[in-house]
Amino acid sequence: AAAAVPFAAQAQPAEAPRRVPVPVPQAHLGHFVAPPPCTSLELVLPRAYGEWPMYRVMGLDGHVEPGAELPDLSVETWHKFHTIMLQLRAADDVFMSAQRQGRVSFYMASTGEEAMHVGSAAALSPSDVVFGQYRELGVLFYRGFPMQGLADQLVANEDDYGSARQMGVHVGSKEHNFFTISSPLATQLPQAVGAAYALKHRRGLEGAGSAAADSVAVAYIGEGAASEGDAYVAMNFAATLDLPVVFFVRNNGYAISTPAREQYRGDGVVSRCAGFGMAGVRVDGNDVHAVYAATKAAREMALRESRPVLIEAMSYRVGHHSTSDDSTRYRDPEEMEAWKSSDPLLRLERFLRLRGLSDEVHEARLRDAARVEVLRALEEAERKPKPTLEKLFTDVYHDVPKHIREQEEGLMAHLAAKAGQ
Repeated sequence: AAAAVPFAAQAQPAEAPRRVPVPVPQAHLGHFVAPPPCTSLELVLPRAYGEWPMYRVMGLDGHVEPGAELPDLSVETWHKFHTIMLQLRAADDVFMSAQRQGRVSFYMASTGEEAMHVGSAAALSPSDVVFGQYRELGVLFYRGFPMQGLADQLVANEDDYGSARQMGVHVGSKEHNFFTISSPLATQLPQAVGAAYALKHRRGLEGAGSAAADSVAVAYIGEGAASEGDAYVAMNFAATLDLPVVFFVRNNGYAISTPAREQYRGDGVVSRCAGFGMAGVRVDGNDVHAVYAATKAAREMALRESRPVLIEAMSYRVGHHSTSDDSTRYRDPEEMEAWKSSDPLLRLERFLRLRGLSDEVHEARLRDAARVEVLRALEEAERKPKPTLEKLFTDVYHDVPKHIREQEEGLMAHLAAKAGQ
């Protein structure tokens, strides 16, 4: 038998083999679109994509930046921004102190982040459904939620909307289209996407002119919570289902004690938009005008094109994460001091002063009035009785089932027996 000839020793063709075109079976690809091929192998590093710019309208000194366009807002709206930001600052001061005195159990301050609250809230419609995290009190205030409502919730009295079942600051209001806050991070994002899906479905059923046809869902989240699995799931569902939802990310530099530099390696959170197929914008979160303009544009796109939009608002958490936290243990006090130059309240006050709409005397009067309002609300809340025991068994089922009734009867019988001893 002839010896086997090694493959490498076999005769080579005189010329390169002729290429025969291979048709791509398009019918088998479905909705998949093949990317264009290339012949150069390159591992692309994140920096190749560049850094997302941060949109700004108003400088630190209150002047409108050269080339920037000031949103078309009334003087009354500017004053409303100012008033609510002062209310937030006063609430933080009074309720933080009240917690230290044992008058309320828990509180989370928003100091330094107020512009994100009022700027975004002003750009929304009252019919838009809002899913907050726990640092968006200003959104509620802008929609008309009373300071007394917050005080009642913190004190946990009979007028608390949640019947004293929630931690402090975990507020909600059906009247103001603000879903009740829950402690687990990012759980509100799939819920917001579900609400947006419902709005889209209702829009198809009810047509133009309906409330659903002019409403979006809005979900607020911190940059730390954006690392949760729920955030990725929600954003992917929103993009693939073409849903009218705005994701508002408050990047305040810290997720409790974890700084942003340890939270992610990419360019913040907005850079993830390309992977999800979402539109996005990064904005100066301490510039109330820029926040308003960015939120307005995002909402309009989400509504007009039925697609999700992500806003990353850059800010700084001036205070502690909550009354359970001491941030001086993990960050330099000089860092906290340096950020005061970007205080959103001071920037707005400088803006108003430049236009002759405010001065130190006027601002002091407003600060005093805000503090008095909060103190009176706290004192009134403390005078109210606590919810009755019957509240333990309500607000879950429309028709209370047998086993819940039995639990209530058992508790009342036990208490009656103890009282008779």
